[in-house]
Amino acid sequence: MLKTLVKKQLFEVFKGYFYDAKRNKMRSKFVIAAWFVFFAVIMVGVLGGMFLALSLTLCGPLISCNAGWFYFVLMGTVAVLLGSFGSVYNSYTALYLSKDNDLLLSLPIPVRNIVGSRLINVYLLGVMYILTVTIPTEIVYFMQTGITGAKVLCGILFFFIISAIVMLISCGLGYVIAKISLRLKNKSFITVFVTLAAVAAYYFFYFKAGDFIRDLLVNAPIYAENVRRYAYPLYLFGLIGEGNIVWCFVFTALFAGACFLLWHHMLKSFISIATASSKVEKIQYVEKTVKEKSPFEALVWKELQKFTSSPTYMLNCGLGIILMPAAGILLLFKGQVIIEAVERVFSDYPGSATAFLCTGLIFMGSMIDTAVPSVSLEGKSIWISHSLPVKPRQVLLSKMTLQIVLAAIPTLIAALCTSMIVDESFICKLLIVIMPMMFALFSAAIDTAIAVKAPLLNWTNEMVPIKQSGGAFLAILSFWGLSILFAAVYMLAGFCFGIVMYLIAWSVLFAVLSILIIVWLCTKGAGIYSELA
Repeated sequence: MLKTLVKKQLFEVFKGYFYDAKRNKMRSKFVIAAWFVFFAVIMVGVLGGMFLALSLTLCGPLISCNAGWFYFVLMGTVAVLLGSFGSVYNSYTALYLSKDNDLLLSLPIPVRNIVGSRLINVYLLGVMYILTVTIPTEIVYFMQTGITGAKVLCGILFFFIISAIVMLISCGLGYVIAKISLRLKNKSFITVFVTLAAVAAYYFFYFKAGDFIRDLLVNAPIYAENVRRYAYPLYLFGLIGEGNIVWCFVFTALFAGACFLLWHHMLKSFISIATASSKVEKIQYVEKTVKEKSPFEALVWKELQKFTSSPTYMLNCGLGIILMPAAGILLLFKGQVIIEAVERVFSDYPGSATAFLCTGLIFMGSMIDTAVPSVSLEGKSIWISHSLPVKPRQVLLSKMTLQIVLAAIPTLIAALCTSMIVDESFICKLLIVIMPMMFALFSAAIDTAIAVKAPLLNWTNEMVPIKQSGGAFLAILSFWGLSILFAAVYMLAGFCFGIVMYLIAWSVLFAVLSILIIVWLCTKGAGIYSELA
């Protein structure tokens, strides 16, 4: 029974490799094998190669200054962070807030088997990430210092100690996240905020990693001495990698005991955790007057609620809402450096810096594309819209209007910041604001048209219409191409007419195309939508 439950847990983790949610059927054996080969390439080739390069960079210099133990402290820390980050979400969902708790508890399955299968699942996922760090770490160390029996034994136990640390951290963080999530009401916004913070932190450390490594190598003896003086347990932990048998078995026994205590705690508390319900603050109803909405306003409000209720929808179709103001503010501080660099390279093309900045506005504006999956997200419940006392064109225009509303303020902020830093005439500055706003109207109209012409209604996971549909791919590809076209046409011929005339031409083009597409949506597009089922 335990083996079956572990297989079930692993199948849930890798469900996308076996099951095609877009076509609602199992994948062929060849496709499954191809997905796992791709996964192996990413884990072994990309992650493993990256940590192999890091090991080659750190190992030699640290050993030469008699701080080999510090090398294992650093690489062990990287392994713990990577393993914890990779498995904490799984521990949160599988251990504490699993959706099949009621079903499994109703079956004649011992609780220890349920808990054991989920702990094994968390452990295996952590191991998967840890191996991409520990294997290169040990290989490089053996290449530098040679192989002995003590080093091999300690290297194996070093891996198991790290895997135990990762499981304890993942279970602890998962428990905290589960407890917090039960008390949250606006989980979608919290999820979006945490995701964006994690992405920002990743890129911050990614760009700072080179400086950190250079500083570490230059001052390695000082850092190593500070760690040994103020964090002595870490020094003892690093000695394990160098082949210290005594401390190897001490740490092994310590973390084996911690895992044993975790096992017993999970057995005792699993029922209370699995049957826990959300505890949010009760709000007393107070009678108040509600303003009646028009049918069109109600439709726009419905689309907004759908957008804000899904973290996947917000992250993939609303990223530009955050990026555009952020980019605009960044331009106020760094814009002159960018302008000077562009003008230096393209000195023969007057206005090229302004053209490239406007290209960036178009590119970021295309990241706000809530209308593209809006029709597909209705799925099999599209009959509800058809049964409402509203016209099909009102439904389509509400989807387009939401994207315009969401894009208007971010686009305006970014465009105003851009116009403030360019050394152009007042008319040009005004056009820098008008042209992106016209593009926001055009992109909303064309995205809605794509949503009607390329719907995907038979889906089982909302990720499919949002990220994996033909309409989403067509929209992304089209606007990327449009951004390139905008810059290329100016560099080829547009600069001859001046940046002002160029922006006027594109503003008029976006406005005319928007009107034509809106007319099509209200006539033929509405007819196509009314026939969808």
